[in-house]
Amino acid sequence: MTGNLPLKIKGIQELLQLRGLPVTKHPLISVLNITELKERPKNLDIVVTTDFYFIGMSKSTQSCLKMKYGQQEYDFDKGVMKFIAPGRVFSFNTDQVEEIDLDGWLLMVHPDFFWKHPLAFKIKQYEFFDYTVNEALFLSDNEEQTISGLFKNIEQEYSANIDKFSQGIIISFIESLLGYSERFYQRQFITRKITHHGIVSQLETLLEKIFSQKVLEENGVPTVKDISSQLNISPNYLSGLLKTLTGNSTQQHIQEKIIEKAKERLMMTDLSVNEIAFELGFEYPQSFSKLFKTKTNISPLEFRKSSRF
Repeated sequence: MTGNLPLKIKGIQELLQLRGLPVTKHPLISVLNITELKERPKNLDIVVTTDFYFIGMSKSTQSCLKMKYGQQEYDFDKGVMKFIAPGRVFSFNTDQVEEIDLDGWLLMVHPDFFWKHPLAFKIKQYEFFDYTVNEALFLSDNEEQTISGLFKNIEQEYSANIDKFSQGIIISFIESLLGYSERFYQRQFITRKITHHGIVSQLETLLEKIFSQKVLEENGVPTVKDISSQLNISPNYLSGLLKTLTGNSTQQHIQEKIIEKAKERLMMTDLSVNEIAFELGFEYPQSFSKLFKTKTNISPLEFRKSSRF
């Protein structure tokens, strides 16, 4: 590895050897009980990127490991899930307090394991693989039992003698694991009301500030990435959260704010449609008019005429 460049790890076997663990029975998939990771090599302070997926569930058995996100502190004494897609950069944490005991599971699976199976494409559609560590999935006791059961099923099938049915059975368990994870994330968006409704409120305040200032002409319409960055949250997590709580994605939220401000200008000012478009950050007025008509079923001029009768 040179400088701060991440170490590229192509195969699961390579990572296991780096961690001082036994090689896996199958080159494309490995299931570990996290207790096996307690005896980790010293001075392993490296940043890595891999070609395979990680799906992990862990919990602190001593109820003392916490994570702070903004002003909110989260307990790790309940089950926590994290998902990492191929190509993501992450690091081993060797500064973790040695006395803390972690329990749980880790599944590593290479995309080639899903070759010619619909999951090879579908797994890329699960947005939680793009969530940050601060946006982990926090499980209830019952959810934790369900997820643990699936990891155990994968481990049992993976540890048995591999035959022509093994791959299909393991993939079915992985599909269930992903399906339940998606369900539990939707539950989390709803039940963590204080945190998540606070994010919605912050979003509304941010959009109001952006659209109230005369900065759109220079910077253009804000993107989902721009908005999520200012909220210190990943784009996919923000859109998933908003979709659950409001029915609109972040992009739709931005568009609704554009239409709201456009209507105000059309009703309250004598600015031309082109001037309004430029004020709202559109480089081409026709793009503004097209969006307005798509959202309202009438053109900006038609709206202006109808609103002044």
